[in-house]
Amino acid sequence: MTFLKIAWIIPLLPLLSAGLLALLGKRLRAPFGGLIAVGAVGLSFVFSVLAYVGLMSQSAHHRVFTKNLYTWITGGGFDVKASIRVDPLTIIMLLLVSFVGLMIHIYANGYMKGDPDFTRFFSYLNLFVAGMLILVLANDFLVLFVGWELVGACSYLLIGFWYNEPINATAGKKAMIVNRIGDFGFVIAMMLIFFTFGSLDFSVVFAHTDLLSTGVATAIALLLLMGVTGKSAQIPLYLWLPDAMQGPTPVSALMHAATMVVAGVYLIARVHPIFDLAPAAQLITVFIGSATTVWAAIIALGQNNFKKILAYSTISQIGYMVAGVGIGAAGYTAGLFHMLTHGFFKALLFLCAGSVMHGMGGEEDIRKMGNLRKKMPVTHITYLCGLLAICGIFPFSGFWSKDAVLSAEFTSHYGWGKVTYVLGLIGALLTAMYMFRQYYRVFWGKANWAEGVKPHESPKVLTVPLGILAVGATLLGVLGIPDWNVLHKWLEPTFETAGGAGEVWSLETIVLFAVSLAVALIGVAIATKIWLKSSAGSRAKLATRFGPLPQLAAHKFYYDEATQMAFERPGWDLVKVLEIADQKGVDGAVLGTAHGITSAGRFGRKLQTGYVRLYAAVILGGALLIVVYMMLRGGSGV
Repeated sequence: MTFLKIAWIIPLLPLLSAGLLALLGKRLRAPFGGLIAVGAVGLSFVFSVLAYVGLMSQSAHHRVFTKNLYTWITGGGFDVKASIRVDPLTIIMLLLVSFVGLMIHIYANGYMKGDPDFTRFFSYLNLFVAGMLILVLANDFLVLFVGWELVGACSYLLIGFWYNEPINATAGKKAMIVNRIGDFGFVIAMMLIFFTFGSLDFSVVFAHTDLLSTGVATAIALLLLMGVTGKSAQIPLYLWLPDAMQGPTPVSALMHAATMVVAGVYLIARVHPIFDLAPAAQLITVFIGSATTVWAAIIALGQNNFKKILAYSTISQIGYMVAGVGIGAAGYTAGLFHMLTHGFFKALLFLCAGSVMHGMGGEEDIRKMGNLRKKMPVTHITYLCGLLAICGIFPFSGFWSKDAVLSAEFTSHYGWGKVTYVLGLIGALLTAMYMFRQYYRVFWGKANWAEGVKPHESPKVLTVPLGILAVGATLLGVLGIPDWNVLHKWLEPTFETAGGAGEVWSLETIVLFAVSLAVALIGVAIATKIWLKSSAGSRAKLATRFGPLPQLAAHKFYYDEATQMAFERPGWDLVKVLEIADQKGVDGAVLGTAHGITSAGRFGRKLQTGYVRLYAAVILGGALLIVVYMMLRGGSGV
């Protein structure tokens, strides 16, 4: 219990480190800034492990610890306490964020070596981790929202880290703006929650969900889902995430694996008592996740940028997670299980991409790579582990977690379950195709290196984290093996449910696992046939059979252009109209008034000449006018 009482120190350490590095700035030379940042996140991981030990010491159904740190806001019936909540779900997130974050921080020390803003980068990176840790430890919607917004702000700072290039700064602004759209729904949801319960505290809200009608629960769930689609890059607000690849590769790895984009999945799991009362919202959640899985996978097939292929794969894989937690009791553990395994294999894949780019002089186009497996053996082997995991190949971790989601969809009792299961299978097929396409174009085939490029393996500061993450990507699936299912048993008290998809071996479970594996292997076979064994001419000829689809995928179905026409251009037109109205209307009125007063002053100034004779003449003239007026008035009265 003592360890749980000091759990507040977990986000505080990287937060203090971020502030220290920001204050010291360039005065702290490399590598000391990076070492301080690594130390802070490493200690956060240690304290996360201690929190796990502390929670394990409690009986299964008493594993909820809350602690009020101080009163943050009070007045007019609105009371918010800065408090923490540690339960099995919190522990899973703490361990994921702190451990994967630690690996990425170690890697970043090598990747960012020589950057003039080395210390500033680690200040932002520490702040990113701190924001996510605040988010997952929060026991209040408003405190959670602080962490939610902090990771959003850090994404802006890190995506546009190299802001001297306009494309990077634009990508950062795009992420910020799109997320604000989703966050608007989150804010309205908090208002509804407060008006309904008179509190934003999780303990109060979850204990009185009987106050919610189905309609209000649905409204709150859908508004929160709006925030999820922004933060976790789901349809329709996913368009910011591919552009976020403009940031340094360690940022991409951290954002995709352990922070920002998994925040939405965590949010749905955390507020599951509300979603459980809103079956319509759950159905919409599952369909958004399933549709995003397929849509992003199709686009990934048409991309040639190494990191953007992985970005669309993240959007697709998050779709599995959202669909999983959207199902309800049968899918909460499955969705979180896939989030956990994805954290390892996606961090691994992104860091491998960074290693390839490091060895290729910054090259990102997979068409200009090829035959790198011999030049970069460690990167190749570790990348292969992540590849097999994300494709769901037995026995790698993704096989167990992705199939857990698919099994939950197939066996669930909500309507349309079989439809979303089929969409998940299509996503599995496409995942194997676009990932093996990338693998063959980078590590096999003909070397298409640009002139002067001499590929080489990365230093150990980059490859050691790859090896550790590869072990996780390979073995982490043991947590969800049916009949054993350690993760399900650990999370069971949080979701107050027993049983679940894939918990025990049965004929149905074996068949579902076999079908999923077969679909993935078919995808691998198709990719091998097209991108390893076929010539460029044969591939071009094959592409013509699909009509405009390949070109549409390559151009992301012109979704960015469509949103620009629908929102950006009208916005600019409105700005121009308002600018004219401001200049001609508001400014014109203000300036016109000032001009009138100035003119009146100039005229009055002429009356003040200082000549006494003129003043006497004016007075005499005025007196004569008055006499004339009186005479005329008197005459008219006769």
